[in-house]
Amino acid sequence: MTSASQPAIPVIIVAGLSGAGKSSALKVFEDMVYYTIDGLPVSMAPQIMDVLTGCSLEGYKGVVLGLDVRQCTLKSEWSEIIQTLIANGYSPTVIFLESRADVILRRYKETRRPHPFEGNGIGLEQAMTNERMLMTAARAEADFVFDTSEYSIHDLRRVLQRRWQSEENDAKGLKVHIMSFGFKHSTPSEADMIFDLRFLPNPYHDHTLRQYSGQDTPVVEYVLENSMGQTYLKKLEDLLHFTLLQMEKEGRYRITIAFGCTGGRHRSVAVTEAIYKFLKKSDFAVSKEHRHITLA
Repeated sequence: MTSASQPAIPVIIVAGLSGAGKSSALKVFEDMVYYTIDGLPVSMAPQIMDVLTGCSLEGYKGVVLGLDVRQCTLKSEWSEIIQTLIANGYSPTVIFLESRADVILRRYKETRRPHPFEGNGIGLEQAMTNERMLMTAARAEADFVFDTSEYSIHDLRRVLQRRWQSEENDAKGLKVHIMSFGFKHSTPSEADMIFDLRFLPNPYHDHTLRQYSGQDTPVVEYVLENSMGQTYLKKLEDLLHFTLLQMEKEGRYRITIAFGCTGGRHRSVAVTEAIYKFLKKSDFAVSKEHRHITLA
């Protein structure tokens, strides 16, 4: 149980119909740095939370429990378990995933996996009906009900990211990492997009600027405060804003964008700093790295 001086860690319970996307939802939360457990019997939820509270969950945003629905007592125990969690100091949020019967039927036929309620003379359609009846209490008390009939995995990811990441930091779900680098050192293999900036004015050839980096005002002015630099920066901002929004809509979780110049100290650093400020202002979750700024 949590103490009065110890705030309860956020608890999200993912329930729903088999084939509606529960496992996919858990993977989305795992990517969002939640501690996830799948296949947990509903009666064990309070005990497992007490165990986890005593462990170090530093670095996790919360706990997500994916419940095993194959329990004949689920319908009668559901409310009691939720109330027990509340009495123990937690504020569980319940997500219920469902889909139309024809969609679930199609998904199981495509994957050729057995339904959890199949067997002992019970076919797929009857198994789906039995499960839906068993889950009525969980659905009725859910905080969020998502019908995934028309969802792709990317749609489900986007919906969950928008709902829970907006609560966390009001930032878009897409994680953008930008970096500067020098072509003469190495090209970052992890980059999804690379922009070659060697056409921009090079401060290295001005001996009064060579000692500075793209983080210093004299270099920024030399590289970007001219007609070509301003025009390029505006077009680059428009391109990235449009592209990143489309990637986010498709459920992309992260992207790495690299800006390169010859040595990785002047032009690439100046542009990286400018794009970092632009993306922050546009509410993207963005981080930056200057890989070769200290190299000669």
